[in-house]
Amino acid sequence: MAPVAEHVSGLNWAEDVEDNEAEYDADDLPAPTTREEPDGTRVTIEYKRNDDGKKVKIVRKTKMRLIRAQVNHAVAERKNKWKKFGEVAGLSAGPDTNSTSYGEKVFLKLSSTIKDHDMPQPSDEVDSLKKALAAAAKSKISCRICKGDHWTSKCPFKDTHAPLDELGSLESKESSLTDLAGGDDKTSGKYVPPSLRNRGPGESMRTERRDDFPTIRITNLSEDTSESDVKDLVGKFGHTSRVFVARDRETNACKGFAFVSFYHKEDAERALEKLNGFGYDNLILRVEWARSSRD
Repeated sequence: MAPVAEHVSGLNWAEDVEDNEAEYDADDLPAPTTREEPDGTRVTIEYKRNDDGKKVKIVRKTKMRLIRAQVNHAVAERKNKWKKFGEVAGLSAGPDTNSTSYGEKVFLKLSSTIKDHDMPQPSDEVDSLKKALAAAAKSKISCRICKGDHWTSKCPFKDTHAPLDELGSLESKESSLTDLAGGDDKTSGKYVPPSLRNRGPGESMRTERRDDFPTIRITNLSEDTSESDVKDLVGKFGHTSRVFVARDRETNACKGFAFVSFYHKEDAERALEKLNGFGYDNLILRVEWARSSRD
């Protein structure tokens, strides 16, 4: 039986070659080494073979830093008190570099606006929809005071000018009363009360709404400027009666200009002198009198 055993062992030459190669590889590659630097950095050196069979030296430098932070009680308990299992059973608490890889931090920013979401619609359909909405908005929204594409409550001239429709209707009424009062009763064919015959129309009970407060116009403002920002900017010059920031109807962003009315003209002049050419929010402001206050 002994010669048979020797003959069988001689037939396993492939296993002997693999064992010899494994021993050769293990002896050829140095064992990993770890050392501590004076500054607390841990340097780990190990050797491996790449796909081409060449020996590669890998150096890892790890610096441990203790960071104390207040976290949730459940999170701290999960990290420290839960026992590890599987291949990492018995290791100390916390992540291990051999089994855990750190990824990049991803910050999620939520937004409530529709423009920040990707709409699964073709570009042609989106463009046509935007054009239709813009045309509908222009046809529906019209200021009664200046006929602009904004609401009447947001008009910068609401305190200084009367609505154009009311002025036109008032002029037509006054002209009709003048024709009735000054015209010939026989040729007009309309009945005119005796109190209005051969008389003018008299005074109207309607008075034009005008506050006569000195108003300045501030231009070259940034898109994120609000009414409170403008109030803080001009509040140190005196009391203001009205602050209006022109905004875009669709995006609600500042159009770049605002109107500020003061109670006293001296305060408005001082604000105009100090703020004209003043640097605000990385921009140079331009301040001038509004149309209603130039005279």
